[in-house]
Amino acid sequence: MARLAWIKPVLLVAAPFFLALGLVLPLIRFETLYFFDETPSLIGIIASLWSGGDSLLAAIVVLVSIILPVCKIVSLAVEATAAGGGTGSWFYRHAVPHLSKWSMMDVLLVAVVIAAAKTTGLADAFTQPGLWCYAASTIISGLLHSLSENASGPK
Repeated sequence: MARLAWIKPVLLVAAPFFLALGLVLPLIRFETLYFFDETPSLIGIIASLWSGGDSLLAAIVVLVSIILPVCKIVSLAVEATAAGGGTGSWFYRHAVPHLSKWSMMDVLLVAVVIAAAKTTGLADAFTQPGLWCYAASTIISGLLHSLSENASGPK
């Protein structure tokens, strides 16, 4: 296991890096009539919801897509660096396992939107780098959680 000691620090840097990219890079590209296209980022989608009067929906997206992933990454970093004494914080022990179950929800929703756009014929939709970066952050966070659980043993 000592041979892989370098992996946690690399993953602890990669997870927030990919999350940041996933927030600002375009998630999806819509092409309509082959003349118009739109490539919103997650931040752009939230701003559009907010300015369009859907403030509750914008707040939910901010909570689920930004605040909770950031809390999860911070909690994983605290646990991985043993800054919490190695016993794990309340958030890490109780909330992170539940957050992990919903981590890929945003990626799934974008996939559903792409499928809906393609099947209705209203637009062509294509994944963009932001979606893959967001997914990478989610997968890396899950891997970090798994590595931390295995390192601390059964509780």
